Amino acid sequence: MRIPFIAGNWKMFKTKKEAKEFAEEFRTLYKDTDVRTAICAPFTQLDTLKEAFAGTNIGVGAQNVHFEDEGAFTGEISLPMLKEIGVDYCVIGHSERRQYFNETDETVNLKLKKLLNESDIVPILCVGENLEQREAGREKEIVEGQIRADLAGIAADKVASMVIAYEPIWAIGTGKTATPEQAGEMCAVIRGVIEELYDEDTCDRVIIQYGGSVKPENATEIMNMDEIDGALVGGASLIPQKFMDIINF
Repeated sequence: MRIPFIAGNWKMFKTKKEAKEFAEEFRTLYKDTDVRTAICAPFTQLDTLKEAFAGTNIGVGAQNVHFEDEGAFTGEISLPMLKEIGVDYCVIGHSERRQYFNETDETVNLKLKKLLNESDIVPILCVGENLEQREAGREKEIVEGQIRADLAGIAADKVASMVIAYEPIWAIGTGKTATPEQAGEMCAVIRGVIEELYDEDTCDRVIIQYGGSVKPENATEIMNMDEIDGALVGGASLIPQKFMDIINF
């Protein structure tokens, strides 16, 4: 049985002081729940959040990792650095990384292999189409292509342990949200590709989230879709009460 998983993606928001203040307030609101919960934060806040959430079931995730352990890669963060901090999750291939920082399916694939083969850090792989691709009726083709390329050469047992987040680019930070039916349909497509590439067991075990303007007002409707196992939450995860309301969908 797949356990629902709600993760916050803070993107480039909050200082260490603000992260600590968030964590202190969120801990007072948070109660043990059957819903897996995590915050994926900028690198400078990871230590702060790990310390603040110690003794709870609240996970901490990074937003990126390099596929080399060390070297002349100014500005990058390596897997050994994340392992030393003790992070639980790592977002890979977010559309903003692909769009603004030239990430490709090839580099996403290398990062996934690095995480899955050399750590216990759970990747959250992001896939999704832009508005032009959606309006041209190519959304399934685009997402299927991303899944196939991103998971190339990765074993079934590794895929079963990871998380895939369907994030239609046109719904990220825009206030627009895919209808629950659109989100559920694409998550079903993703699960079908996983079954085709691997097997029914892997397909049944992989967690598939929806991300794109998820708010307390629409969380219940989204989470009630059969193929959606959770949410990758942007702006609403910056506010403790709003994030808690989504967790309590």
